[in-house]
Amino acid sequence: MSATVGCTALVLAVTGAGTAQAAHRPALDRQVLPANDGWAAAGTGTTGGAAADAAHVYTVSDWDGFKAALAAGGSAPKIIKVKGVIDADGPSCASFEAAGYDFAGYLATYDPAVWGRDKNLDGEADGSPEGLRRASAANQDAYIKASVPANTTIVGIGRNAGFSGASLQIKGVDNVIVRNLSFESPLDCFPQWDPTDTAVGNWNSEYDSAVIYGSTHVWMDHNTFTDGDHPDSTLPSYYGRIYEQHDGELDVVRGADYVTASWNVFEDHDKTILVGNSDSESTAVGDRGHLKVTFHHNLFSNLVERAPRVRFGQVDSYNNHFVANDGYSYSFGIGKESQLVAEHNAFTLAEGVSAGKVLKRWNVSPLTADDNYVNGVETDLIAVHNAEIPAEVLESGAGWTPTLRTKVDPARAVPRIVDCGAGSGRLG
Repeated sequence: MSATVGCTALVLAVTGAGTAQAAHRPALDRQVLPANDGWAAAGTGTTGGAAADAAHVYTVSDWDGFKAALAAGGSAPKIIKVKGVIDADGPSCASFEAAGYDFAGYLATYDPAVWGRDKNLDGEADGSPEGLRRASAANQDAYIKASVPANTTIVGIGRNAGFSGASLQIKGVDNVIVRNLSFESPLDCFPQWDPTDTAVGNWNSEYDSAVIYGSTHVWMDHNTFTDGDHPDSTLPSYYGRIYEQHDGELDVVRGADYVTASWNVFEDHDKTILVGNSDSESTAVGDRGHLKVTFHHNLFSNLVERAPRVRFGQVDSYNNHFVANDGYSYSFGIGKESQLVAEHNAFTLAEGVSAGKVLKRWNVSPLTADDNYVNGVETDLIAVHNAEIPAEVLESGAGWTPTLRTKVDPARAVPRIVDCGAGSGRLG
C-alpha cells in the first residue's frame, strides 16, 4: 500500500467519512464538539452556531462580507461558511500609512547610534516618527482584526478555504467553533523598535492569526497555521536585528478558559502559541485558576518555540507530533504557576537537535511528562532535560490528572496518525 493510500484510509477512519456512521452525522457546519473532547467539553460544552436558523447562515468569500456576517444578528447562533482564501491584508502597507509617516525618517531618528539603547519610545509625541508609526499601526489594526461573537461556527468549505493576513479576535465571548481553515500569518506593516528589549534592542510586532482573550468554550479544529509566502527568512534586518513582522499563530490569554485545539497544523513559525501572556500579578488575578486548554493530535512542524509556552494554566497536551529542524529552540515552555501535562506525544528531531531542548524552564513549576517518544524511543523528557541543563532543573508532578480525553493513541503511532489527519482541507 502506498503512503498516500495509507493516509487516505487513515483519514477516512479518523473522520468517519465513507461509513454508515458518517451518513448519520450532521453536516460539517452543524457539528459540535464531542463529549469529553478536551477542556472545551467541560460544563456546557461547545456547540458554536449549530442551532442557527436559516437566516443566520452565511457563505462568504471576501473580507468585507466576512466582517458583515460576524456583525449580523449579534450573539444569536450563526454559521459562517468560508469559500476560498479571503485576503485580509488590504491594498498595501502604504494604504495604512498616516499622513507624514516616513520609514526612512523613523530609521534615522531611532538609530541606536543617535538615540542610544537606554530609553524606549513610549514617551514619543504623536507627531514624532514613533507617533506617526503608532497612528499607521492603528489603521492596520482596525482593518485586519475581526471580532468573533458568541455562539458562532466559522468553517471552511472544501479543501482550499481560509484567510491570508487576518487576525481573528475571540474576545470576551462564549461558545465558538473554528474549523477546516488555513491561516497565513498577518504581516505587521509597522513593527516598533524597542532599544531596551535585550542588550541590543528588538523589533516587536503585533497580530496573532487567532487570539482567544477572556473567552470560554472555544474549539479550534483541523486548521493550518503558517507564515506561508512570508517566512522570517524573507524579512529584512535593520539596526542589526531582524525586522520582525510576525507575532503568534494562536494565543490563549487574559483568563480565557475551556479551549480545545485538535488536529491542527502549526508550521514554519517562530513564537507560536502563548497560554497566558504575562507573569505580572495584575494579569495573574485574571489568569490564576483559568487558562484550561487541551492540545491533541496537532502537528507542530519546523517551529522555533512556544508550542506552547504556558503560564498559570492547566494544559493537557497529548498525542501531538513535534517535528524539529535547524533553528529549533524548544517546544514546551514551563512558565509561572503552569500545570502542564504532556503525555503520549511523539517528537521527530533532526540530527544535532537534543531531546533536552524539548522542555524549557522559565519558572519552577512541576509538570507531568510521561510516555513520550523521541525518534521512536520512549524518553523521559524531564530526566533528559535535567541531565543536559542542570542549571534549570525541572520537577515532576503537575498535581492534576486530565479526564477530558477521547481516544488516546499509542505514542509510537502518533506521527503517522497526526501527519495524515491534521490540518485544513481534511474535512468533507
